[in-house]
Amino acid sequence: MAQTKSHMELRLAVRALCQQFPGIYWRELDQQRAYPEAFVRALTEAGYLGALIPQEYGGLGMSLVDASIILEEINRSGGNTGPYHAQVYTMGTLLRHGSEAQKRAYLPKISSGELRLQAFGVTEPEAGTDTTSITTMAVRKGNRYL
Repeated sequence: MAQTKSHMELRLAVRALCQQFPGIYWRELDQQRAYPEAFVRALTEAGYLGALIPQEYGGLGMSLVDASIILEEINRSGGNTGPYHAQVYTMGTLLRHGSEAQKRAYLPKISSGELRLQAFGVTEPEAGTDTTSITTMAVRKGNRYL
């Protein structure tokens, strides 16, 4: 998947991938409370789980708009965007704040599917997943935080 593809070409490519996973696939997974391994494998093979990872680390180097299109098309198809969203969302922390050594160690593995980075913890029960509502703060005391 080249970065030069138009947004419509990207939409059509994601739709074609999603057509391989009809509603019955998702309903059966839901009944079994199972993870969509085959869908995640297809997303990985198409490069979409590495959409925002720069090409120098093995990703597609796409824009946030492109990643949003992928998310939108998965939703439009009736699929579960959780695995895609979690991968794109959480790897952004590594991309923005990781050292060069960490990026070289992990981003190519995330792009290839060798490693999945799809979880994060939110520590305040009243905030839920609305991380903007977290009130806990760290205060620097010397060379550590409390």
